[in-house]
Amino acid sequence: VQLQASGGGSVQAGGSLRLSCAASGSITFNNNVMDWYRQPPGKQRELVASITGGGSTNYAGSVKGRFTISRDNAKNTVYLQMNSLKPEDTAVYYCHVQQYYINYWGQGTLVTVSS
Repeated sequence: VQLQASGGGSVQAGGSLRLSCAASGSITFNNNVMDWYRQPPGKQRELVASITGGGSTNYAGSVKGRFTISRDNAKNTVYLQMNSLKPEDTAVYYCHVQQYYINYWGQGTLVTVSS
């Protein structure tokens, strides 16, 4: 299983970015929960948002109402729309999937939010 994340960049506070993560390889995409994690500088990795194969979502409290996770099962792709970005959202963002008890991670994409 390979996960290819893209869409990071630099933005001013209040701005928006959209991250994408394309899955390939031996993955039954429709059956798996897809997640976005992030790791701020000097801090531990944390869960940002999750989405089930059927589209049910869950968010960390710090991003609820500002971020939206979605997926396109036909394209094996998961997205993270980030609005009203804050400097504290600065982090490397990773997409993640667990399949058959094995964790797979994308390569990470850097999001920098300046004040």
